[in-house]
Parts: sequence; structure tokens; C-alpha cells
Amino acid sequence: MSIKSPQFTQVVAEERREKMAAAITVASSAIDAQTPFLPLQEDTVDGAVDYKGCPAIRSKHGRWRSASFIIGVEVAERIAYYGITSNLISYLTGPLGQSTATAAANVNAWSGFGSLFPVIGAIIADSFLGRYRTIVVASFIYILGLGLLTLSAVLPFNSEANSVKTRTGMLSDSVPFQTISIFFSLYLVAIGQSGHKPCVQAFGADQFDGQDPQESKAKSSFFNWWYLGMCLGPLLVISVLNYIQDNVGWGLGFGIPCIIMTIALVIFLLGSQTYRYVISSEERSAFVRIGRVFATAGRNWRIKQPAIDVEEEVQGFFPSQGSEQFRFLDKALVATNSSDEDGKACCKSEVEEAKAVLRLFPVWATSIVYAIVFSQSSTFFTKQGLTMDRSLGSDFSVPPASLQSFISLSVVVFIPIYDRIIVPIARTYTGKPAGLTMLQRIGTGMFISAVSMVIAAVVERKRLETALEHGLVDMPNITVPMSVWWLVPQYVLFGISDVFTMVGLQEFFYDQVPTELRSVGLSLYLSVFGTGSLLSSFMVSIIDKITGSNGQDSWFSSNLNRGHLDYFYCLLAGFSVIEITLFAYFAKSYIYNRKTTI
Repeated sequence: MSIKSPQFTQVVAEERREKMAAAITVASSAIDAQTPFLPLQEDTVDGAVDYKGCPAIRSKHGRWRSASFIIGVEVAERIAYYGITSNLISYLTGPLGQSTATAAANVNAWSGFGSLFPVIGAIIADSFLGRYRTIVVASFIYILGLGLLTLSAVLPFNSEANSVKTRTGMLSDSVPFQTISIFFSLYLVAIGQSGHKPCVQAFGADQFDGQDPQESKAKSSFFNWWYLGMCLGPLLVISVLNYIQDNVGWGLGFGIPCIIMTIALVIFLLGSQTYRYVISSEERSAFVRIGRVFATAGRNWRIKQPAIDVEEEVQGFFPSQGSEQFRFLDKALVATNSSDEDGKACCKSEVEEAKAVLRLFPVWATSIVYAIVFSQSSTFFTKQGLTMDRSLGSDFSVPPASLQSFISLSVVVFIPIYDRIIVPIARTYTGKPAGLTMLQRIGTGMFISAVSMVIAAVVERKRLETALEHGLVDMPNITVPMSVWWLVPQYVLFGISDVFTMVGLQEFFYDQVPTELRSVGLSLYLSVFGTGSLLSSFMVSIIDKITGSNGQDSWFSSNLNRGHLDYFYCLLAGFSVIEITLFAYFAKSYIYNRKTTI
């Protein structure tokens, strides 16, 4: 019997391990040949897909990279829009020869409809086309309107021939045709805005996942930086466009915005592969669900509260703070006697969804006076500037419409201060992620807006007194020896109030509606300003008729030295005080739809 040495035993053990490892390798190769390679699972975003319809990957789609494309588009669109509206009243009172009151009413009406039409565009986007397709179609319409506006501005225009023919009883064709073509083009632009304005911002906010803690904070900042971008672009070029329009020609002044808008569409299309496209998880659209709640509640108007309480207990719910508002909608929880689809009861979540939408309207209604005040910056403020000393050096006069750049400048300066200084300080006291609630932010801006109207009234009173002192009351074409820079404080306060109220309204109407209706939510925000512009137009027309009756000078006389814009500004300041009081009442009882936003 032989004895094996330890070295021999170790060698044998090594050989056995090598054979076993080789067997495992062969077995693994056989398994790999039959089993497909499974990649590591990437983090996807719930409820969002990429441009191919596949689940959106968090690291590849959306967030600030995609949002930067969309913000760039909005910057270009705002340049195009303000390139028209900032100096439109000068075009209407100049080449088209309209009176100050008529031109202001026309500008406000166009601006108003341009802010109301987005409700229709948002419904089309959220129910049929989707936000991306709606933006593309609306952009083409927008560009078409700008192109026609440019052509209309360069049409032959012979005012001398027109005046002769009018005196002989003949009607000139050139002026009416140009006027019709101008307004047709302007309202075509408004139709283009109807799909562009509500969808672009909602689509930009869709690039951030509200359920992710980091992206949720980024989404809140997105609205601040979005508005900064909206103001930064116009700030850099509006003065140049206004100078071109006043000193070179209206055709070129309107043509440049058309080119810029075309570039904006190209930029938007370049980012298509990086976007997140939100999809609905509901079989029925939010419009159908909410409409059915109101219809069912209406049919059940005779039902008493005990029946509703029983139905809530059956569904496993108990009256909550949110449910105590608009209790009449709880009647939709009870099925009617009808056997068709409409007769079925609505579920609790659908009823609460309808209540969330209904809660928006008191906030919407109490923001309208702010919108009326906002519309004055592009009309009467500009006309005031025309009468004042605008000289900058010996050879250059500041275009009065370019003073609107101070609104954008104050926004550009104040938004970083608000986002980086005010919010962190407020957060330490309130414990809220955004520092202030959305409604607190909106109310703060309303107060600043009211102060701006008081200052505007004081400055206008000073301008009228200066004109009187120098005997210029009946000489409207002579410059009043008062610097145009007196108007800057009211423009700056407008900008600061925008940072609070404008951005707050955007975030509020985006956040507090059902996910599928966010384009509609932002269109409701826009409709605040549309309604405000229309009411401003209506107010101007009524006040002009009342104060200009019996041979008296209207508050809005074409000779502003005999007008009384100071009275009008004081009237708006008074309305603002009433608005703030009502807004505070409704804001105090408002219940947020998403607890994370408070």
C-alpha cells in the first residue's frame, strides 16, 4: 500500500477543480446559446412614451435637455408676438389713421381674442391631436398670419387719393382693403396662438415627472425660468424692432417676426427625439368624465343627503375636507333609474375631479382686474410716451413702445432673486417646498399691480400739469418738456408683479387640473388675460362715450393733454383693491388638489 504525498494530493485537487470549472463553462455556454440576452432594466417614466411610442427612459428623454428646446421655441414666439403687439397702436393711429380710443379698443380686442382662442386649441390638443401635433399645426398657421401681415403692411397706400375721393362721395378701395387684410392677418395670428400658447408650456412641464422628488422641484423652477425666457428674448430685440418699425418701415418690422417664428418651428422639430409624450391611462377623456358628473348630478337634483352618505360608505369613503365643498356634485354618486350608460353612478374620484375643476373659477374670476391693468402697458402707456421728451443725446429719440422692455428687464432681474433668494428664505419660515403657496404668490403680485396703477396716475397728473404750465394743452404735436423716464417705475412694478402673479397663475392652472387637461388648464390662465383685454376694450369704449358726450373732451381724447388718463388709472386702482379683497376671501377657503403643491 503506497502512501501519497501531500504535494500529490494537492495536484489532484487542482486538476479536479479545473475539470469542474471547465464543465461549468460548457454548461453556461449551452444555456446562453438557448437564452436571449436580457439587458439591465432602465428607469422608465410612468405615463410617458418617446417619439416611437416606447416607454420614455428617464435618463434619455425629458428633463432640462428637452425643456431647453421648448423654452427656446417660446422665446422666439414671444419675440414674434411682442414684435407686433408692442407697437401695434402706433401703426393703427399712424398709417391706418385710427383715433387713440379706437386703436386702443382694437388692440385690446385682438389681444383678448388671442388669449381666449387657446381654450379651443387646448380642447383640440387634449381630446384629439395631442400637444405635440397641435403645436406643429398651430405654428404653421401662426407663420402664415405673420407672412400675410407683412404683405399687408407693404401694400400700396395712397391716403391723399383716398381723402379726395371721399370728399367727392366716392369710396377709395385701397384703405379698406388694407385695413381688412391687416385685421385678417392679425386674427389668423390669434388662431395660431390658440394652439401654440397653451400647449407649448404644458408640453414643457410634461418633461418633468411630478412623482419624482428631484424632478418635482425642477418642475417648480421650470415655470420661473420659462417666464424669464419669455421676457429675455423680447427684451433683447423689441427695442430694435420698434426702431425699425418707426424709422425704416413696417414691412421689415413685421417681416422679422415672421422669420423668427419660422426658426422657432425648426428648433422645436429638432428636439422631437428627446421629448417625453404623456399618455392618458383613462379609457374615457377627462371632458367626458367631468361632463358626466355634472349631468348626473343635475338629473339627481331631488336626491337627499342620506342617500348620498350611504353611497359614499358603500364605496369606502367618508366625508373629507375636500368633499365638503360643492356637495351638490355628490349627487352624481347615486345611480339614476335609467338603464343606459348615462344612468350609471359616477365614482368618487370622478366627482372629486369635477370639484377640483370647479374650484378654479373663483380664482379665475378674481384675477380678471389684474389682466385689465396688465393690458394698459401696450396701449395708453405707449401713447403717453409719445407726448413726452424721448431724446437720448442729440440725434436719437427713444421709441415709446420700447419702454415695455423695462417690464422684461425687471422680470429677468427679479426672477433669479425670487428663485434663489426669496424662495429659500420663505421656505425656512413656511416649510413649503415653493416657499409661498401659489395663491399667496398670486395675491402678492396683485397688490404690486395696484400700487403701479397709483404711481401711473400720479405720473400722468404730473404730465398734465407740465403741459398746462407750458401752454401746450392745445398743441398735442409739441413735446411736453417732461422726461419719458418718469414712466419707468410703473413699467418696473408691472414686471415685478408679473413674476408673482403671472408665473403663479401659470403654475396654478397647470397643477390644479386633471393631468389630461393641463393644456386646458393653461388656456384658462390665458383666458384670464383674454377676458381682461376684452373688458378693457369695453371699458374704454363706454368711458369714451360717456366722458366725451355733450361736446366735452373724453378721458381718452386723441389730444392726451386734454384727456384724463389719471382718472382712468385711479379707477383701475380702486377696482384692484376690490379684486384683492375678493381674491383673499376665496384663497383662504381654497383646497389644493395635490397636497405636494401646498
